[in-house]
Amino acid sequence: MIEHRADVPSATTPNSAPRSAVALVDASSSVERELIGGWLAEGGIAAEFGIDAPVTQLDLDPAAVAERLVGRHDDPLVVPVRVLWLPPERDGVRRTTFTDLVSLSNPRKPHRLMQRRLVAKSPDRHLVLTGQPARLSELRANNPGVASSAEPFARAIVRAGIVALERAERSVIGDRYKVPRLVVEEILDSPEFLRRLDAIAAHIGVDPSEVYRRAEKSLRELVAAQSRLVSDLFTQAMRPVHASAWKVDFEPSGLAGLRRLNRRYPLVFLPSHRSYVDAFVLGDVLGRNDFPPNHVIGGANLSFWPMGPIARRTGTVFIRRSFGDDEVYKAVVEEYFAYLLAKRFNMEWYFEGGRTRTGKLRPPRYGLLNYLAAALRARRVDDVMLVPVSITYERLNELGAIATEQVGGVKKAEGLTWLARYIRNQQHSAGHVYVRFGEPLSARGRLAAHGDPLVPDTGPAQPLPDEVREQERKAVQRLAFEVAVGINAITPITVNALVTLALLGVHERALTLGEVRAVVLPVLGYIERRGLPSGELAALRTDHGVAVVLEQLSLAKVVTVYRGGLEAVYAIEPGAHLEAAFYRNSAVHWFVNRAILELAVLTAVEAPEGKQLDAGWEAAYRLRDLLKFEFFFPERAEFAAQISREMLLVDPEWHNHTGDGTVGADILARLADTGFIMAHRVLRSFFDAQLVVAERLAARAVDEPLDRKQFLDECLAVGRQMQLQQRLHSPESVSSELFSTALKLADNHGLLDPEGVDPAARRRAFADELRTIGARISRAATLDPSNRVEV
Repeated sequence: MIEHRADVPSATTPNSAPRSAVALVDASSSVERELIGGWLAEGGIAAEFGIDAPVTQLDLDPAAVAERLVGRHDDPLVVPVRVLWLPPERDGVRRTTFTDLVSLSNPRKPHRLMQRRLVAKSPDRHLVLTGQPARLSELRANNPGVASSAEPFARAIVRAGIVALERAERSVIGDRYKVPRLVVEEILDSPEFLRRLDAIAAHIGVDPSEVYRRAEKSLRELVAAQSRLVSDLFTQAMRPVHASAWKVDFEPSGLAGLRRLNRRYPLVFLPSHRSYVDAFVLGDVLGRNDFPPNHVIGGANLSFWPMGPIARRTGTVFIRRSFGDDEVYKAVVEEYFAYLLAKRFNMEWYFEGGRTRTGKLRPPRYGLLNYLAAALRARRVDDVMLVPVSITYERLNELGAIATEQVGGVKKAEGLTWLARYIRNQQHSAGHVYVRFGEPLSARGRLAAHGDPLVPDTGPAQPLPDEVREQERKAVQRLAFEVAVGINAITPITVNALVTLALLGVHERALTLGEVRAVVLPVLGYIERRGLPSGELAALRTDHGVAVVLEQLSLAKVVTVYRGGLEAVYAIEPGAHLEAAFYRNSAVHWFVNRAILELAVLTAVEAPEGKQLDAGWEAAYRLRDLLKFEFFFPERAEFAAQISREMLLVDPEWHNHTGDGTVGADILARLADTGFIMAHRVLRSFFDAQLVVAERLAARAVDEPLDRKQFLDECLAVGRQMQLQQRLHSPESVSSELFSTALKLADNHGLLDPEGVDPAARRRAFADELRTIGARISRAATLDPSNRVEV
């Protein structure tokens, strides 16, 4: 019933044998009481724990415990007892299925008549279970805040007994059935939480009873009421839906280390978010490997009936999108987070704040990480292990809707109609889904390394100094950055990513099968030399393998095929450039440094002799700055080392060629001789989007107020015009997501501030700079072997 501490002796050590015992009986029917009574009469406790002492039976109920246990002056051994009912065994696994529901009874909680039948006909379907016992003195020592009050102490004993029985059950049925019990009651009994609510009541001038009422209401709205029955049935219902769409590919070796860590620390899984099915896919992988279910933090948009009630019973925590200055709700969220982590329940959320619309990682949101950091600073939990998770799909059936949202379409509200359409779409095969687990990060260790003083918040009455708040803010941001880098580091390159990379790199032109292979093969060699993670890329080394990928993309209406000539030719389907870019962008981060190198070299060869090397490095650092809201770059020194390694892949002797600061024009030939150029394939859409934003800013009066939504709508409209005029290379540049990030960059550079130094001139200079970069990207495209068309 307790987690033993070093200064508290074990309840069952021989030199402290108890003189009496109390069986706390958790029974819901006369059948269960008979089974437990018979077990006790046959000496069950003596046989189980090796003691021979009188046994008192009490209901596992606060009133009974308060009346007959907490006031005792002896020191009995307290043993929680219940009957565990099991589903029938099928193929070596005991799990509830829809077939079991024919009996109109939950196999894990059968009704009384079914219990009688099971005792007589299926004795293997039940067993009497005991939880870890504790001496009454130990229970007092472990609950010092309430040990002097009968009713609160009784409730604490009951909760400890239930937790002990839950742990004992999991030793039989597996960790995947770890679920919390009596969460609201335990939190509302916490003296520390009640003191915080009192402080909030005093601060906002509200009666404490009203604050307590609001806190309880918020807790019951927030807390996930997990059910083993619903979890079993939901898994059974959803697994075939997704199994028909994807073949899940994961590395079991990575889970062994996580399981060992989970014995000491709670795990927080932070996956990339590309699809509504991410939680189902990850949950299925973890469940099959006997991990306890994650508490998944979800948005209220998915709480509609029947998904909402089902999701809550499978561990989803629906948190309000925004709660502004609601101090009570904020306190409840923080307390619930701290409770789950302190009890070592695993959690999961998507720190990008929503599904990616471009295929690559979005900038992180920090809200939930702040709650986790608050629990660490308050020493509610020793440490938390953050697990970066990459979930990468070869194809996504929901991609059309994502692309529509990028060009200004209204997102369709989730509901029953949406759910039916979603399930119907999953019937189409979509290849592999790759689930990869990154190196776990110690949240406490990394926050400390990033300068977080890790001091507890003293509340609104005594706020922390601004400099401490700033240290905390920066530490959380850097921790989020590390998680994002961890996700990118394990994200594999898929066959669709490479094929769309090839097709998007040729402007308005179709490629033959051989031409597609000619683009892909040198990139495969580059991937192998760098040892990058990948999917089933070996298939792209044969004509047949490439043809299969192209045909599947054709079925998905991403690629169009023309077969009327001498041989089939392939191109991006008209109107499907955003879908194609989504696949490419899942792996685009692996090629960004190569693309930056190419543009830096082009800048260098334009510079005066003797200053070329400096010009190239200056260009590389500037490109890194312009792309900092799109990609996760390391510190300046590490970035320079990465660019140097890229250069050595092109020319192993390049250091010997640049001693005088001169970069020879032959370096361009060496880049082309690698068989591929990346700048136009990887970076053009981002810089084109930045150009649209820059030109629209330059065209505005400096003192004209900027409404962000209206401005982004204007960028979408003008972007379509520029694309039709072929001032933009591709429709993939006309994206609300890319425009939004470009506007964030402009703001970061002070271009939205009308009070700055000559903002109009700086806006024009920004647009001019982006036009120059665009011209260099076009020149890079002419160096690409795939753009040298032989007639």
